[in-house]
Amino acid sequence: MTQQSLGAFAIFWAAIFTNNILLSNYLGMCSFIAVSRQLKASAGLGAAVVFVMTCTCALNYLVYYYLLVPMGLEHLRLIVFIVVIAAFVQFIEMVIDRFSPTLYYALGIFLPLITVNCAILGANLFMVIRNYDFWRSVAYGCGSGLGWTLAIVALAGIREKMKNSPVPEALAGPAQAFIITGIMAMAFTGFAGMIPIE
Repeated sequence: MTQQSLGAFAIFWAAIFTNNILLSNYLGMCSFIAVSRQLKASAGLGAAVVFVMTCTCALNYLVYYYLLVPMGLEHLRLIVFIVVIAAFVQFIEMVIDRFSPTLYYALGIFLPLITVNCAILGANLFMVIRNYDFWRSVAYGCGSGLGWTLAIVALAGIREKMKNSPVPEALAGPAQAFIITGIMAMAFTGFAGMIPIE
């Protein structure tokens, strides 16, 4: 079975489990390791990533197929996708600041972190590389965001539980996070047989 023959529903679930953008492709690791110390912060960043990834996949699909392809400018997709993602996040930041200052201050550094999260750019590029149609692109963006959120929330929960555990000093901090992430990645490969993709 190929990526093109899967329906939007299957792509959505595959993006969460079998093709988890963080645990399969290791995209978005910097904010994943940095923010995963607290469960609340991880859940907040994860929710923002789901929203931005879903919306930017939809926007960049339209920009790519209705602007770049007709003009023969497909080679500019990387630059254009980065601009669209940054502009969208900036727009959302201004709207939240204007209409909900409390939410704006609660999100704090999360919104700028989303702009530089390579998982979002990766999802936008994968939808083009895999030739998804619009609804598959949206499903893939939403599923990828949820998969990234699942991974960061799971890591944050484990790190909070292990905060008071007797861990050797050499394995504390980022080393511990990388070991846990590696074990999680191995566990998620167990889902790979559920939806066979060439």
